[in-house]
Amino acid sequence: MEQKHLGKGDTAFMAACTGLIVANIYYCQPLIVLISKEWGLHESVAGRVTYLTQIGYALGLLLIVPMGDILERRKQILVSTGVTVMALLLAASAPSFVILQIASVLIGISTIVPQLILPLAAHLTPDNKRGSTIGTIMAGLLVGILASRSLSGAIGSLYGWRAMYYIAAGVCLILLVLMRLRFPKSQPSFNGHYGHLMKSVAHYAMTQPLLRQAAITNALSFSVVSAFWVTMVLFLSVPPFGFKSFEIGLFGLAGAAGALAAPLIGKISDGRDPRNNIIIGLICELLSFIGFYFTGSGIFLLLAGIIILDVGHQSVQVTNQTIIYSILPEARNRFNTVFMTSTFIGGATGSAFGLFLWNIGHWPAVCVGCSGVVLVNIFLFFRNKAKVARNAELAVQKA
Repeated sequence: MEQKHLGKGDTAFMAACTGLIVANIYYCQPLIVLISKEWGLHESVAGRVTYLTQIGYALGLLLIVPMGDILERRKQILVSTGVTVMALLLAASAPSFVILQIASVLIGISTIVPQLILPLAAHLTPDNKRGSTIGTIMAGLLVGILASRSLSGAIGSLYGWRAMYYIAAGVCLILLVLMRLRFPKSQPSFNGHYGHLMKSVAHYAMTQPLLRQAAITNALSFSVVSAFWVTMVLFLSVPPFGFKSFEIGLFGLAGAAGALAAPLIGKISDGRDPRNNIIIGLICELLSFIGFYFTGSGIFLLLAGIIILDVGHQSVQVTNQTIIYSILPEARNRFNTVFMTSTFIGGATGSAFGLFLWNIGHWPAVCVGCSGVVLVNIFLFFRNKAKVARNAELAVQKA
């Protein structure tokens, strides 16, 4: 893959890598009940591994991903994947819940490879195809996120929760070899040391309004998605359902089906004002939580809501990434740092918020609380849109 532009096979390979690696962050979600039983923990306590992994991911995004602008990207990808293998093995052999929590943070920190692949793909793709390429890779990433829950639930049910971490370590080891053979080398785009690099990250966050808006919108969007997937495990494990981890994990397939919309969303974002995709995505999220509230003892509304929720979040995320990758090409890793760090801070906060809502009011409280967050996101979207329109009008008047 030494060419300057990606072929379809190259894009598909990158999509597969992002999906298989990002799955490491989400394997733990269907395993919460099994982990709680091994050490006699309350399920909400065992659920800490979900947001600790996301906190670790946010730290990796903040501190490590920007280095993709000063380091050779392939080498950074390979080293990060090697650390992921060791962190997964630590989790698999954890003698106590404390060690598992530490391993979860390390898994999150090192599993930043997808966020190094995305800027690399954007760099190797012409402007008129960038949205489509990002959409395809995001489809792989999202299928990895959602299918990981099904795989993890099945493996956990058959062989125990530790087996999933051993298998994940083996998968990452194989990918390490394949990426070494196929990924292209890249030239750094930033001349300076790490301190200057991090200062520039802060500078872009403060001076780029489109980047800030995209980061805030995506953080709030991902917070409700994370809150749903963490609490759904608890919702389905108690009456009237009483499902086991294998059955709970199968619900991830519904979300994976929704992930197939990502390439289409990316194509729609090419060559047009993409903001309509964002509001459509937020409305989808709101409708999904309304459906979840009325799920009752059936699963039809739950399954339909999962698909709508993930299509909605993809509309928001893929569109926002297409926007930010088009602003300053030489700073894509740093823009991605601001964007994805905010996203996973939102995800970690959403997971903790979901567990809090579950403890005070179970499923109805989760649905109402997450609907409120989506409404806030919709309000902020229209406020920002009005602000942009006013600024454009003032610019015309001055001209």
